[in-house]
Amino acid sequence: MGLKERIEDGSAVLTVVGLGYVGLPLAVEMAKAGHRVLGIDISAEKVGLVNEGTSYIPDVPTDELARLVSDGLIEATTDFSRVGETDAVAICVPTPLNETKEPDTTFMESAAAAIAPHLHPQMLVTLESTTYPGTTEEIIQPILESGGLKVGTDLYLAFSPERVDPGNPVYQTRNTPKVIGGVTPACTEHALALYGRYIDTVVPVSSTRAAEMTKLLENTFRGVNIALMNELLMLSERMDINLWEVIEAAKTKPFGYMPFYPGPGLGGHCIPIDPFYLSWKAKQYDFRTEFIDLSGRINENMPYYVVQRLMDAMNRQRKALAGSKVLVLGVAYKADIDDMRESPAIRIVELLQDKEAEVVYHDPYVPRFSVKGAEIPKVDLTAGTITAADVVLIITAHKNLDYALVAENAALVLDTRNAMWQFDGPKVVRL
Repeated sequence: MGLKERIEDGSAVLTVVGLGYVGLPLAVEMAKAGHRVLGIDISAEKVGLVNEGTSYIPDVPTDELARLVSDGLIEATTDFSRVGETDAVAICVPTPLNETKEPDTTFMESAAAAIAPHLHPQMLVTLESTTYPGTTEEIIQPILESGGLKVGTDLYLAFSPERVDPGNPVYQTRNTPKVIGGVTPACTEHALALYGRYIDTVVPVSSTRAAEMTKLLENTFRGVNIALMNELLMLSERMDINLWEVIEAAKTKPFGYMPFYPGPGLGGHCIPIDPFYLSWKAKQYDFRTEFIDLSGRINENMPYYVVQRLMDAMNRQRKALAGSKVLVLGVAYKADIDDMRESPAIRIVELLQDKEAEVVYHDPYVPRFSVKGAEIPKVDLTAGTITAADVVLIITAHKNLDYALVAENAALVLDTRNAMWQFDGPKVVRL
């Protein structure tokens, strides 16, 4: 029986490499479709939790994971040699930037090198890690072929970018359309057959490069438009215009406009990183992505702008930032999740500490928060802790924060997310 037939009848055994925000939800959807799934991760802690049926990803309910583990549909290991027992592998590992904002492909390369010795004929490998156009064929394919198997005949290879939006109550792994591009038509065909079993909508494209570019387009589009809003925010401050009001008014146009919002900086696993992958690759073609680069500079400057606005607001109250207590509300990178990856709160708190402010924080989703190895004290959100602070700085607008309590007790608030729009007044300063 061929691979496609094993996929279609549900007997194919699947592997997910990397059990994080992308990999674990993917493994769960595979298992829910009836496949036996082997999860591989270098973290023994994650492997142990999965085998106990305990989820550490908010989008994966523990009871659902526990049921799938109990039914023998999901198992986790740190042993890459077990890839040989399976029929298809999805690589879901991080793709960070290095200190000079160049792509760091070491996680992908290590994962590919770890599975390569254990591949067998009639096997499918998909890469889900966001990366620059050309990665799948230029880097991953040679590693996988190092053992003698050839992509397109012995082995099938495709790229299918993850589109995870942590905490999204509507769009999750199964109902988010999946873009798929294979190295050859046969690669695409096999990847479509597999993903079509547990993803509602699959979208084929002509190549791995087109699929890689699709993900970068999506997140570059967002990064550029957020940068535009951040630039207009700075202009609006000088012109004494409430940009948040302007955005709400513009939203009433039923065509030709899509709302984006300013903020204290970009966070998360995609938008602060992905555009730089494209900028880096473009240089190999003697092309400068000036629009993308400018947007990146604007967004990266926002933590500095936030601290300057905070200092200006405190100066108007005859207070200095040095020696003052700042209560930071919300440190996750976006509302109503616990994800701290690339959170602008990290840089903002660093800057506040550099200016000798005393920083405490409250975030119902983040139990511990460290900056440069030093733990930031966490406090409960009470009238007492609010009153004790010289200023409250809202970085992440979690829905379950008591903003009325803040309005009633704070001496000064700098709101970077328009969370306090109902409590406008002289002591509430909107970014």
